Amino acid sequence: MLVPDGEQRLATFTATSFPPTVTEIVPDKVFHVLGYGHSNASFIIGDQSVILIDALDTDVRGAKLAGLIAERTDKPVKTIIYTHGHPDHRGGAGAFAEFDPEVIAFGPAYPPLARTEQLADIQDKRGTRQFGYALSDEDAISQGIGIQEGFTVGEGKRTPLPPTTLYREADVLRTIDGVNLRLVAAPGETEDQIFVWYEEHGVLFCGDNYYGCWPNLYAIRGGAYRDVAAWIASLDAIRSYPAESLLPGHTRPIVGSDEVARVLADFRDALDFVLSETLARMNRGETVDEIAATLQLPPRLRDLPYLQEFYGTVAWSVRSIFTGYLGWFDGNPTNLNPLAPKDRASKFIAAMGGRDEVAGSLQSALQAETYQWALELADLLLAEDPSDAGARESKARALVALGRMETSANGRHYYIASAHELLNEQA
Repeated sequence: MLVPDGEQRLATFTATSFPPTVTEIVPDKVFHVLGYGHSNASFIIGDQSVILIDALDTDVRGAKLAGLIAERTDKPVKTIIYTHGHPDHRGGAGAFAEFDPEVIAFGPAYPPLARTEQLADIQDKRGTRQFGYALSDEDAISQGIGIQEGFTVGEGKRTPLPPTTLYREADVLRTIDGVNLRLVAAPGETEDQIFVWYEEHGVLFCGDNYYGCWPNLYAIRGGAYRDVAAWIASLDAIRSYPAESLLPGHTRPIVGSDEVARVLADFRDALDFVLSETLARMNRGETVDEIAATLQLPPRLRDLPYLQEFYGTVAWSVRSIFTGYLGWFDGNPTNLNPLAPKDRASKFIAAMGGRDEVAGSLQSALQAETYQWALELADLLLAEDPSDAGARESKARALVALGRMETSANGRHYYIASAHELLNEQA
């Protein structure tokens, strides 16, 4: 979301949302660890050992987690449960290798598209932009739902342990060292997402299907469609358990059955509203640009602190839903066979009076702080002549300005990282 004080909003959210905290959820039994890594971890003290749910993001941070556990028990970590396969939840597991733990994970509900590995280079490049890996601490601020990953700030490297137990069932009951747990497949942010239900104490470990801001229904680094309807169904499954405490993979835990029920219902309803309203407007023939520009959450949800756009955004969610259901074609026959970008740019530039006129309009747009228009004018000039240094510099200025207005950490990073790339390529 672009707002004049977007940078300050993100900075304030970051400064207040991830204080290093170990919360004792159940006395001497269940603990939630926040702010020691980009992701959270939780642990349960069993009869003879510790069950760890997620393991932070690097070996150094995993070692810190081991120290936090050791302050509360001398029992070894003999079980690690991954709520999903994202590396920020697994990267610290290597710190526990000496205990030879059972490492539990679930297979994906649906396999990835064949040949996805052929996109590794572009997804790595776009992921580096999205997460701000190459940015300074000042430019990065945070990664939206947690502090920066450890490997970006000199705190170790990712050392995941491979699963030793891989389930493909939808629902698994396990008794681990005297602790009865239900592990339930819950596709949402990832296809291998699960939640863990500890009925005896009413504790539900929900992974990344809930965290305290607008989620990545679409990740701008790129990827296959995340099934929003399935995500909503997974939230309904989570809500069906009478949880007294909800321990997410990012952001603060929620304690108290009424609060858990209220927050989950709001979160679920917000996702359902965006999906339902987008589909309804698509069915009326509205274009993706029209819907993305105008769809907003209803007032009762819009201002809730745990639905703010510090990670994903509503507009990106709309665009993902549109293409997920109807594909790339927006229904306008003009767009069935558009002009090649360079040809289109040349014709637009000629119609606008030539390159000098467009360049003058670009400078006027920068001065007027109409930065999106400045980007579009710069792109016309660059499509016709990629070596235009003035257009590159002007585009970079507009990108940085928009980055400072963007509340989403992902969007902020992508704008600013792209600006740096433009200027470095020019140099």
